[in-house]
Amino acid sequence: MATQHHSPALPTPAVSAAYPMANPGYGKRSTPGQQPRTRDDFALLPTRERYVAGFVDHLPDGAAMSIKQLAKQLPLYGQQAISTALNALSVAGHLRRVRCSVGAGDETRWAFRTFWSRTARDNEWWNTYLATETADQTAAPAPDTASPPPCAPAEEPPPARPEGPPSAGKAPEPTAVPHQRTPPQAPDTEPTQPTGPSPAYLALARLGRDDHRLGLSAGDCTALEPLAAQWLDRGVTIDYHTSTLKAGLPAQVDSPVGLLRRRLIDKLPPRLPAPNISPDTPAPARRILVECTDCGRPGQPEALPDGLCRPCHQAHASPGDTPPDPTEIAAVKTHMANLRDLLKPV
Repeated sequence: MATQHHSPALPTPAVSAAYPMANPGYGKRSTPGQQPRTRDDFALLPTRERYVAGFVDHLPDGAAMSIKQLAKQLPLYGQQAISTALNALSVAGHLRRVRCSVGAGDETRWAFRTFWSRTARDNEWWNTYLATETADQTAAPAPDTASPPPCAPAEEPPPARPEGPPSAGKAPEPTAVPHQRTPPQAPDTEPTQPTGPSPAYLALARLGRDDHRLGLSAGDCTALEPLAAQWLDRGVTIDYHTSTLKAGLPAQVDSPVGLLRRRLIDKLPPRLPAPNISPDTPAPARRILVECTDCGRPGQPEALPDGLCRPCHQAHASPGDTPPDPTEIAAVKTHMANLRDLLKPV
């Protein structure tokens, strides 16, 4: 819990340009609605916690937030001290560690993030924010893959420079380049674009490379292409198509085109009905679990007050053998409530 300390805070170390970034979608995530950065941020925290909080607050979104990486950048404290400081910052309402499920189907995986708030938040605020947070809203785009804003104005072409040298005593005047127009085409003709061989043609052409007994000419591939296309239209993969045609070949094949034509007709797979997926079926909600800042145990936000599981919360709240005085607990709660009221924007 935060208590006021009058000792000056250590200067916050500058963030190194070589500080590692997490994979896209992982690492630090800043929460919305934070107050502007001031010199009095984290003034109610102990010296070590102020030092770590000031450094984390200046990290860019997506920065690695593991204890090991933070300890490498903050040489004044070891990994155990950094872990203890993060626990205190979680209790003070500045951070929550979470894991989100991203992807769909068999591609689902867990993404680990640390949500950070310069402004201290209570448990009710964190529970509400994390309940509405989804992986899609917080995942950062991969580098060099973000698309430009849809409403960005189109770039105008630069003015053309005159080819000849300017006349003496007179500066050259820039001339605007008009937009080029595409010549109109005849209404009964359309531009044609060259297309490569179809997947069915390529699958047939590669049979001879896999097995010399099934070598086909270009004309044979063209003749069998419609039959092979029927297989692919029924959802058959190229591997299944190739392995079925090569299975059980005789020792010698006199006519590869005749054998393959017979197999393409006789072994044509059945057409399976399309899955009945209602367009109104809502997509499954993204799962988000809060991790205990101390031990990493996952759970729902409501089950981890102050970002700590019950055992870690009890160990953090009562480090000594003597139970705390109920009067002191009530006084601290009142003091923290008054501080939150003072921090609320007017």
